[in-house]
Amino acid sequence: MDLRPPADPVGSDYRFDRFRTRLLIDDMTFGRNALGPGSPVPGFDLPTLDGNRFTSGALGPRPVLMVFGSRTCPVTESAVPALKRLHARYGERVRFVLVNTREAHPGQTIGQPTTDADKHRHARRLRHHHGVPFEVAVDDIDGTLHRAFTPKPNSAYLIDPGGIIRFRAHWANDEAALRAALDRTTSGETVHGRSRAMVGPLLRAVGHLPAVVAAAGSRTGHDVWRAAPPLAVLGAVSRLFARLPADRRGPAAVAALLSACAAVAGLLIVSG
Repeated sequence: MDLRPPADPVGSDYRFDRFRTRLLIDDMTFGRNALGPGSPVPGFDLPTLDGNRFTSGALGPRPVLMVFGSRTCPVTESAVPALKRLHARYGERVRFVLVNTREAHPGQTIGQPTTDADKHRHARRLRHHHGVPFEVAVDDIDGTLHRAFTPKPNSAYLIDPGGIIRFRAHWANDEAALRAALDRTTSGETVHGRSRAMVGPLLRAVGHLPAVVAAAGSRTGHDVWRAAPPLAVLGAVSRLFARLPADRRGPAAVAALLSACAAVAGLLIVSG
């Protein structure tokens, strides 16, 4: 008999099957009361894929860089290579933990996990896909920890050993901001700040969108076109720049679209 408590109704809403515009809007901003610099972390105790625990009561003697992410999140796709570079530089002095969350863009191939066992399988898939060299923790099926932090798909938090958040990045592929915060904390400085960078991180993620759709399933592509047409257009145009690194395809797509618009405007002026 399964003696676990039933799934939380709020958690059931958290485990959406189809990506919608409302979710995109929610992803763009933190609420005024969202956890940020100076906030204590909520209590948590999560399993890690290596058989240990990631707990608020035993963070360890080093600062912790905690990042949320999933296999179907284009920003996570962009962020993990940057996180691996940061880990190579700071991993001896900072504990890195990637917390596997709900799928950002579930499809028919990679769907939303519905059981704890599913969630662990998704976490293993995420670790294997990226070759993550640091800890991967698994949130519960209702996303209790993720929701406590405000469920952004790929936010990052620098936490001191006493459990106080010192820095927050909206997107974990904001490598420059995270490097600056890690430089300061490993130099013994007190860090208190946040990165609100939005356009750059999202454009770096756009070039990863086609690969995410290919992995998750065509339904994911349909959902992106319906919920976020501008991102879908940029993702489609980014395919034209397959020879570029994926992080550079989104900016190249924007430049191409702006150039095309300028050309059309020029023709209209001449013909008028």
